[in-house]
Amino acid sequence: MKYDIVLAGVGGQGILTIAYLLDNAAVNKGLRFKQAEVHGMAQRGGAVYSHMRISDEEIISDLIPEGRADMILSVEPLEVQRYLAFLAPEGVVVSNNQTFVNIPDYPDEEAVIDAVLALPNAVLFNARAIAMAHKAPRAQNVATVGAATPFLPFSVEDFEPIIRGLFEKKGEKVVETNLAVLRDAHNAGMFYKKLLDLGVANSTIYCLVRKLVVTSYNPELAPAFAEVLKATPEKATAYLCALEEPVSCDQELVQKLS
Repeated sequence: MKYDIVLAGVGGQGILTIAYLLDNAAVNKGLRFKQAEVHGMAQRGGAVYSHMRISDEEIISDLIPEGRADMILSVEPLEVQRYLAFLAPEGVVVSNNQTFVNIPDYPDEEAVIDAVLALPNAVLFNARAIAMAHKAPRAQNVATVGAATPFLPFSVEDFEPIIRGLFEKKGEKVVETNLAVLRDAHNAGMFYKKLLDLGVANSTIYCLVRKLVVTSYNPELAPAFAEVLKATPEKATAYLCALEEPVSCDQELVQKLS
């Protein structure tokens, strides 16, 4: 088993915390890992990235060859574009959809989102909304790990003791808040992955998940949503675009989309 990940974001978004969670999950499962030094500008707002390699066999190099990464895991959608050359043809992108405008010529935000959605296997979700649902804006990096977990060689339970150890000095409330963010984001990732596996287009999935209450993702309803979204995508998309408030991910919404 081997799994290669490019971590991407900008300074201040918690890339090192994401790396810490992945490193320790690998160690706890008896796997080997190598992590390249975080490259780029370490100051807040500067682009940063890291190579993470996980395997059950010896890892020779800590750098991922071009075209070999199993995942690009990003906390900022434009940063995905910098590292696409590393992504394997069957690789997946998991990215927060919240832009961080850190350069004067930052591209049009809609174009940035569309570029990610044009990729064959892309999960684009609102890490900030999931974190803010628990009044924890700094937990967006934890949300990113949660959403990526369905694609990783780990379970959400693998990360729970690591999060406890990482935040226990800040008190039980902080620990439980981060665990809640992790679990909600994991449900979001599971829901998204099941829709992708069932053949729903990235853009259609994104239209749906943008309109859902972030704590209501129900992965078990994915087949029902997939059937509707593939049968009448234009009708379903039009209904979702007309919604002014987020709605729950439930059977009632499935019926309204059909």
